[in-house]
Amino acid sequence: MTAPHPKARPIPPHPLFAPESEETVWAGRFAYQLIRFRFRRFDGTLSGLLTWELWRRGRAGALLPNDPWSDRVGQIEQFRLPALAAGLDPLLLECPAGLLEPDEDPEAAARRETAEETGLLPDRFARIGEFLLMQGGCDETVTFTAARCRLPEPGTHGDHGLASEQEATRLVVLPAAEAFRAVATNRIRNAPTALALLWLETRHAALRAEWSTA
Repeated sequence: MTAPHPKARPIPPHPLFAPESEETVWAGRFAYQLIRFRFRRFDGTLSGLLTWELWRRGRAGALLPNDPWSDRVGQIEQFRLPALAAGLDPLLLECPAGLLEPDEDPEAAARRETAEETGLLPDRFARIGEFLLMQGGCDETVTFTAARCRLPEPGTHGDHGLASEQEATRLVVLPAAEAFRAVATNRIRNAPTALALLWLETRHAALRAEWSTA
């Protein structure tokens, strides 16, 4: 019998959840499970038997770099195989992000990933929230944080990422207004980045006033 995968934590009990069986069918970097279960309907009866594939990725942290003095935001650009498989441009604009180590604080993880992927060192933070990204098949939750840092002129800057992980990222700096327009016109094609930028847009004036004076 193989040891349990560290990402495949037990599914917590719940009055709506009636498990039948659980099988880990892939145990690579992440666990991939087949879960057979029933759920309790709104009228109190149990559903028929369901078999769902569950991708166990765990928790992650993402950070949106924001320069209130110059009114710019930072993103990273990197190659994404799933984007190419979906028929999209595989070079996506994203927030720096990464998976958490066991018991790691989400803000600490986001700061670590930001330093690795952009070279930036933020000094103030505002929690955006924790969100489930793929509720139909994956347990990954991401805690989003906005962070204050001084950004260079607009454009692309440097090559970053961990060589040991074959990462290749570069910092992309945009005026905040341009980044907001990119979301509105669907030029930002990944949901986490759009979510973070929409949050910043709703708090843009107040946060800029607060962060640019201290």
